[in-house]
Amino acid sequence: MAIEDGPENDGSATPFDAWRLVGELEVTLDVDVLFGAYPDRDGPPGTPGAVLETLAAHHVRAAAVANLRAALFDVRTGNDELLAMTARPGIVPVGAVDLRDPIGAARELERLASAGARAVRLFPDEQGVEAGFPSVRHIARRAARLGLVVLTGGDVRRFWQPFAGLGASVVFLDTHFYHLGDFLVAAADEPGFHTSTRLLNSPDALETVAAEIGADRLLYGSGAPHYEPLVPLLRLATSALRPAEIAAVAGGTATKLLAETPRRPAP
Repeated sequence: MAIEDGPENDGSATPFDAWRLVGELEVTLDVDVLFGAYPDRDGPPGTPGAVLETLAAHHVRAAAVANLRAALFDVRTGNDELLAMTARPGIVPVGAVDLRDPIGAARELERLASAGARAVRLFPDEQGVEAGFPSVRHIARRAARLGLVVLTGGDVRRFWQPFAGLGASVVFLDTHFYHLGDFLVAAADEPGFHTSTRLLNSPDALETVAAEIGADRLLYGSGAPHYEPLVPLLRLATSALRPAEIAAVAGGTATKLLAETPRRPAP
């Protein structure tokens, strides 16, 4: 990918080669990937083959993947489709639940945990659910008791609250650099709170997190295939983080989190 910066017609444009800056950086685990399509917006079809091709083209070896069919249409069938891919290289299945049905969602969490899932993804915006709804706290408690890592969308300034005080492992997928200060003060009291890097594209966002609470709270997320994967990849590659920190952000921490989160018995 080559982008021309500057005037187009006076010969003074400077070629910008993003891939030269990315260099040999590889992501060993991307925590923010979806199969499937949104019915109400334009975008790629999100077939597994096409998504995995996109990831490979952007130096991503493996991804924690959720299925939009489970999030938007049919929870059990969508989750089963994904669980059937457990043995497929490059895929770490992430379950989904319907927060509008807290009783059914709690049962689905137990089923997912029994099937070997390590994480669940919440879609509050897509499901029209707010952070203060009782269903969110109910599912947060149940996920924590089962030892499931929670990947959640939603405004971090509100969605940190249902997970507070539970000892939960949570990855906030939609942390915007405008709201980074709120994440940092919440995460200072919650060692299980992490953030995706997808929207942390300001000049010093990654470095600020590393300095304030540690680079091990940053997990690489691309939002593929519905967001441009090159942007967070380029930001990480050009950051001032140390090589060991970059490796942790690029999948080391996520791999450890998903592999080592203790499984707890259902209440």
